[in-house]
Amino acid sequence: MTVKYTKDHEWVRVEGDVGTVGVTDFAQSQLGDVVFVELPEAGRKLEQGKEAAVVESVKAASDVYAPVSGTVLEANQALVDDPAMVNSAAETDGWFFKLTLSDLSQLDALMDEAAYKAFVEESH
Repeated sequence: MTVKYTKDHEWVRVEGDVGTVGVTDFAQSQLGDVVFVELPEAGRKLEQGKEAAVVESVKAASDVYAPVSGTVLEANQALVDDPAMVNSAAETDGWFFKLTLSDLSQLDALMDEAAYKAFVEESH
């Protein structure tokens, strides 16, 4: 299992050719209380760096971008029913969607956990 991070504060946990995607704990702390999520439908093809989902908090609405290209396998229905899980479990149960990766080499351009933590510290 590999976990990679983007500069837009998404994470992808990869097992085989399936990636589980969510927003980082840092991202949810910047958003504030999450009140709504809009998730992609199963079967939708996503392109790396393009909009995949929407998260709305009491402060603002933000796009969630696909960290890698692929086809959506499932969305986290529990998150639709309880959007606050983004705040309480951003990097575990608060995942947004799972997808089949179309190009594993895209992972090489993403950051590992140490690089992501350094990125957050430098940029904030």
